[in-house]
Amino acid sequence: MRILHLSGEKELRAVFHELKVDPCGIDIMLLKALPRLIRLNGITCIAATILKQEMLSLGGDAALPRAVLTGKVKKTDCILIGTVSQFLRLREKLQKQPFGLNKIGDELSRLIAHSRESSFKLRFEGFSPIALENRTAIMGIANVTPDSFSGDGFSLKGNCFDTIADAIQTLERDGADIIDIGGESTRPGAKPVSLREELFRTIPIIKLLSKRIKVPLSIDTRKPEVALQALDNGAVIINDISGLKSDRMIKIAARYKAGVVIMHMQGDPRTMQKSPSYQSVMDEILAFFSAAIQRAESGGIAPDKIIIDPGIGFGKTFQHNREIFQKLPELRALGKPVLIGPSRKVFIGEILKKAPQERDEGTAAVCVAASLNGASIVRVHNVKRISEALAVSDAVMKAG
Repeated sequence: MRILHLSGEKELRAVFHELKVDPCGIDIMLLKALPRLIRLNGITCIAATILKQEMLSLGGDAALPRAVLTGKVKKTDCILIGTVSQFLRLREKLQKQPFGLNKIGDELSRLIAHSRESSFKLRFEGFSPIALENRTAIMGIANVTPDSFSGDGFSLKGNCFDTIADAIQTLERDGADIIDIGGESTRPGAKPVSLREELFRTIPIIKLLSKRIKVPLSIDTRKPEVALQALDNGAVIINDISGLKSDRMIKIAARYKAGVVIMHMQGDPRTMQKSPSYQSVMDEILAFFSAAIQRAESGGIAPDKIIIDPGIGFGKTFQHNREIFQKLPELRALGKPVLIGPSRKVFIGEILKKAPQERDEGTAAVCVAASLNGASIVRVHNVKRISEALAVSDAVMKAG
């Protein structure tokens, strides 16, 4: 006799197959065997009470504050407790209910569907899809800046574009699935660079690399004009640390059918690490992404071209970063692949007491942990070392 420890639907399905359960029965029992805890924030006490009654009638439950029972509050948070099967039946029961419960039912249905997605495919124009089911993809960092926090930036003294392009090419040979070109440092306290300077740093490099490498190029920029010229010269992804807040950036991405990385950041690089605070870091990040994804898709960006990045170290304390890593599966429930960028960040230095250039082992550990907890892509400086660590962890924990 043993208690089974299974990481998700894929492993559970494999156990049922091993037991030779009828295929039709597997699909039915999967829904009954997949537990979910779903938190709802700021709903009316009437809606919360009805939800509890309905969940109890289905064999589930709902956790409510005592103040709801005593009538001392008008709005409340609650946690629904049940299986996928129970939540699907709950949705049917809520469809004709008042008090906004029909909308809650629709949102529950969407959330449950996304939470069951175990794999993604990234599709970029002119490239084969990047499958993210059994392996973790790597975005290699190429900073064409003289002031990168990690000391890896390229200076353009003497217009040595060929030499820089040659150096960046090694990222592909080391195992990068995507190469991210940036011309503006976004380290804490960094000052913005001019449009002219950012274009000078990035566009010639992108022109050269687009003819030499076989992996997609990404442009790391907040400026729509830089993104436009990068896409004109061979880039196929926009990595926007400002969270795709610019309508023009969305229009450019949609027009070029480009992939986008939407990142969460509190504040801007100059101010983001000056006492960042949240009531609930995960609630605020999830709300931000829900709105940003809706804006992107409404603006014409294809759903399978959107990646989300919670912005490790961008307006977050050590405790905020740690909570994000621990709760990455909550981000996957948004239905998009999650990118994590922990490479050589300050929080690793705080743990190891090491300078940025000495943090690659720590970065590898964080990348493996993030991958096992739901991250599909990691953005790193030392591609070779991280790709080796992930090759082992993917082979042991994800393949098969």
